[in-house]
Amino acid sequence: MSPSPRAPLRLHRACSELPAPAKLALPPSLSATTVIIYRDLISHDAMFSDIYKIREIADGLCLEVGGKVVSRIEGNIDDSLIGGNASTEGPEGGGTESTVVTGVDTVVNHHLQETSFTEEAYKKYIKDYMKSVKGKLEQRPERVKPFMTRAAEQIKHILANFKNYQFFIGANMNPEGMVALLDYREDGVTPFMISFKDGLEMEMDLEMV
Repeated sequence: MSPSPRAPLRLHRACSELPAPAKLALPPSLSATTVIIYRDLISHDAMFSDIYKIREIADGLCLEVGGKVVSRIEGNIDDSLIGGNASTEGPEGGGTESTVVTGVDTVVNHHLQETSFTEEAYKKYIKDYMKSVKGKLEQRPERVKPFMTRAAEQIKHILANFKNYQFFIGANMNPEGMVALLDYREDGVTPFMISFKDGLEMEMDLEMV
């Protein structure tokens, strides 16, 4: 008899609190796959996962997520890697034509939505966003001062390079949520995305198979 399906174990933690997954002693008949989903602390939208190359920048204030430009048939996305359901929308009547989506993999996989700002509009947004994240950090008061100090410095850097960025929000398009910044390496073709670390929470999906 086949074993019953096992629901994934999900653990939620603020991004700076979750330690590396511990090794589990499993019966020989079981194995476990762990994927960490990084979600917007405000909207709870999935922004990226640990399948990408991630590194801390700006003295640990931000996470930089490496990406690549991909072309995919709409809906042909592995949900287990992104922590969400792939889009299955298409023409009514089940036509034979497929829609090919081309874009940065982090954007396509997580259905991030592009938005736009004037420099003045971004200043207003980021001021309100910083207040929101500060409020969330009150449960961890030791994080408030470092976040606010380093964020002020990083915002100056963002504004100085404002024209370089494309702006993306989560799939639910919450205007109060995180706006991730998309930029490209010096080669002009290799994308990377920047997010404020303290504006993220991590969801650990441990699925027994």
